[in-house]
Amino acid sequence: MLPSRPPLSPADQRSRISRRGLLATGGALGLGALLAACGDSDDAKSPQKKAGWSFKDDRGKSVKTDGTPKNVVAYIGAASALYDFGVECVGVFGPTKLENGKPDVQAGRIDVDKVEIIGNAWGEFSIEKYAALEPDLLVTTMNESPTLWYVPEESAKKIAALAPSVGILTGKTSLTGVIDRFGELAASLGADLKAKKVTDAKARFEAASESVRQAAKTAKAKKLKVMAVSATKDRLYVGTPDDFTDLRYYRELGVEFVTPDGVGEAGFFAELSWENAGKYEADLILVDKRTGNLQPEDLMKSMPTWAKLPAAKAGQTVAWYNEPQFSHAGIAPLLESLATALQDAKKVA
Repeated sequence: MLPSRPPLSPADQRSRISRRGLLATGGALGLGALLAACGDSDDAKSPQKKAGWSFKDDRGKSVKTDGTPKNVVAYIGAASALYDFGVECVGVFGPTKLENGKPDVQAGRIDVDKVEIIGNAWGEFSIEKYAALEPDLLVTTMNESPTLWYVPEESAKKIAALAPSVGILTGKTSLTGVIDRFGELAASLGADLKAKKVTDAKARFEAASESVRQAAKTAKAKKLKVMAVSATKDRLYVGTPDDFTDLRYYRELGVEFVTPDGVGEAGFFAELSWENAGKYEADLILVDKRTGNLQPEDLMKSMPTWAKLPAAKAGQTVAWYNEPQFSHAGIAPLLESLATALQDAKKVA
């Protein structure tokens, strides 16, 4: 994450329903001219292309190009994973930069000032900027195949005409499998998976996984229950470990999660009104860290029913990055944080 990419946040779900096509043909050049220009550029470069390149993505689609793609544009989560494996993208789309100019949590270790941002929110994807980058390949994730995450449906055909695409499934699947898939893609694009930074990250990931496994044993002895949530001013969304790739992995390591009922057709979350925030008992709460979600300090001040939750009162919350960088480097710190939280948590529910 699979239906590539971690689930819609509640805010994204609302904006998806109401979003409009923002990408009408614009500028001095019409979209047709842009497409033609892109084609001319490809023709000009073709004599320099080397051996052919191919990659079978998680739609089962074999993507082929005349040479190894150089100008790669990706959803920010996919770009972050590729970066950790040694591949830098020329452009990104999705939550990348905050209003204050600082990196969004989903940007990972990417220098957001050195990459072209062709869209920074749901529904935003500048075809003009995309074409200007002369893209060789578009990479994104999928929550459900074959839907490409953060690629606007109303512009999908125009975007597809500019460059081939690769979709990596990141939802309802194996976490280590997703990481391996990004590693395979990065290697095909020229990354050295034996580089020290990559192997060190994998070693750290493995050690962190073992630390969670041991902490989960301690938590089980204390009979601790863990709940994952996203919080907005209107609703509390309880995540189901069956659908979130990271929660699946944590559960495999022994973490015992609350499994909500009444999960919607799209999966991932069950919705609760704030009046019913105490429906499930939990001793440790993972709180969605993505932009647009309320954080524990805000919830304690603004939501009385949150403040009454035993875990909240005890301060037993930990950040939940449910759209993580799907790399060993991206996941290892999250595992370490979870292990510490499990070790320190007390039975309060």
